[in-house]
Amino acid sequence: MAKNKMTQSQKRQALWGWAFILPTMIGLIVLNYYPAINTVYQSLCKTGDFGRGNKFVGLANYQAVLTSTETWQSLWNTIKYTIVEVPLGIVIALVLAVLMQKKLAGKSIFRTLFFLPMVRAPAAVAMVWKWLYNQQFGLLNNIFHTKIAWISDPNIAWISVGIIGVWSIIGYNMVLFIGGLQEIPRDYYEAAQIDGASEIRQFFSITVPLLSPTTFFIVQTRIIGALTIFDLMFMVMDKTNLALNKTQSIVYLFYTYAFTNSNRGYGAAIVMVLVAFIMIVTFILQKMEKKFVYYN
Repeated sequence: MAKNKMTQSQKRQALWGWAFILPTMIGLIVLNYYPAINTVYQSLCKTGDFGRGNKFVGLANYQAVLTSTETWQSLWNTIKYTIVEVPLGIVIALVLAVLMQKKLAGKSIFRTLFFLPMVRAPAAVAMVWKWLYNQQFGLLNNIFHTKIAWISDPNIAWISVGIIGVWSIIGYNMVLFIGGLQEIPRDYYEAAQIDGASEIRQFFSITVPLLSPTTFFIVQTRIIGALTIFDLMFMVMDKTNLALNKTQSIVYLFYTYAFTNSNRGYGAAIVMVLVAFIMIVTFILQKMEKKFVYYN
């Protein structure tokens, strides 16, 4: 028993270890674990004023959420946004990353310009794009001599918002792809050139397969990011916009019920439905990883 007793030096080391990890643990509990647990609890209650006087209602909120056409419409809007943002954002970023690997004059400047949207203020982005899309005096309609209601027409508003999302995320995806490209050994390309393979053949036979781990990571994280989109929708789509119902994301719907209508129980149930949906999507993606991802 005496052999297992800690020495003074070991006690000091353990104390310092706890001192270093305690702030992180407290941060995780306060900012992650407690809100998650509280959200589950709130989804089972009819919330009172200022979060007090909650009344337990069981699965009533979930029943109301799952039987509401508004919920499914918002989820479908979010999926449509994801379909626009994720594939286009990845394909364009991959092409740009490959071009940025070549010997180009001012390559660093181009990389900075493409990454700038990631460090922009969301409010400023929304203001600029709303001006570009303006039906009366917007730049796009002025260039094309049209009067298209880019963000007011329910048929095309979700595409217009998706294009803003693509523009915003290209730089981030490009940086990740550049990092992945730098990990591919140049020997493969040299051998392919000796065999007479064209650059296009090298791209599809070497770059795409060996870049699949990076691509999978970007696909997975961007799908989750697109499914939880809020700030872009909130700032571009006004509450009086005729296309809001056909464009608002499910997180936007949560915000409306939880903070505008003060129905936090219903809003929490919406969040839990979204979490369950994301978990299903993530599970499917993890199953697809072994089939589509090639690890060198």
